[in-house]
Amino acid sequence: MELPLTGGCACGAIRYSCTGEPFYMGNCHCRDCQQATGSAYFAAVAIQAADFAITQGEPKWFEKKSNEGTVMQRGFCTDCGSPLFLINGAMPEARVVYAGSLDEPSQYTPSRDIFVSSAQPWDIMSPDIPKDDKMPDW
Repeated sequence: MELPLTGGCACGAIRYSCTGEPFYMGNCHCRDCQQATGSAYFAAVAIQAADFAITQGEPKWFEKKSNEGTVMQRGFCTDCGSPLFLINGAMPEARVVYAGSLDEPSQYTPSRDIFVSSAQPWDIMSPDIPKDDKMPDW
């Protein structure tokens, strides 16, 4: 994987950089992530918070408790509405980037599907990656 990972919103108002290797890449099928993405799942890239920086602009933060009871803070652009990253209260030492917001989203390689009991019946998941109905152990 080529570092740094960089990305931003659709209009270019917000940019970020990740200087460390991701410690997790996976698809979250929980209902909260479905609503936040407007899609079947959240393609998530988790990195250490110390390796993450917002390099341009200021995101708006939306805060909501997850089904697990932890606070999820989701950062997005107020100009174009692009979802960008989140802070999961269960792991405040990490930042989780939306893979679609990466400048090179082809670097995303999911290692598992999580919260699969909430997956939509029309969502065709890859049979090649493990499935779980909970958050992975980091």
